[in-house]
Amino acid sequence: MSTVAGLVLAAGGGRRYGMPKALVEYGGSLLVERAVRTARAVCDPVLVVLGARAVDVWRTADLDGATVLANRDWETGMASSLRTGLDGLRGWPGRVDAALVTLVDMPGMTPEALRTVAAHAAPDALAVATYDGVRGHPVLLGREHWAGVATTATGDEGARRYLAAHAVTEVDCTGLADPVDLDVPPGGVASAP
Repeated sequence: MSTVAGLVLAAGGGRRYGMPKALVEYGGSLLVERAVRTARAVCDPVLVVLGARAVDVWRTADLDGATVLANRDWETGMASSLRTGLDGLRGWPGRVDAALVTLVDMPGMTPEALRTVAAHAAPDALAVATYDGVRGHPVLLGREHWAGVATTATGDEGARRYLAAHAVTEVDCTGLADPVDLDVPPGGVASAP
């Protein structure tokens, strides 16, 4: 059985939202807490990449034993967070075969969707969840692909360019999770916790 690490990307400043999404309260907990809890239900270890207001997130959030990685270049986009996370996994004690990448701003993500994609884990795996035929998260990156993903990831594209150039298993997660991300607050006004 393959070892799958959860990689929660939570470093962004949330420009459109008006604040870092990791600090947004949703349904009684912070988005970063929800994302870590969901990943923890399926993956071990779980790493969370913080950036904007990282110290505030670290002090405020219950990260449920997740390993925190700081992305000093968070302002350059999601790709730097993905690289930070993959670098952290490369140096992880013990073998990790694949990383299951999730985003902080998807409160409708479920352990069932993560488990369904994680079932495809292997060192050479590339898999992505689909919802009604549209690619989304989580994304499964086998260890053999980490260097290539890190090299090609730029800006806010994450692994998109790498995945477009390689054979990827599409895993139907329709009905298992809500793939919608929170780009703007309800009513268009954000408030800090």
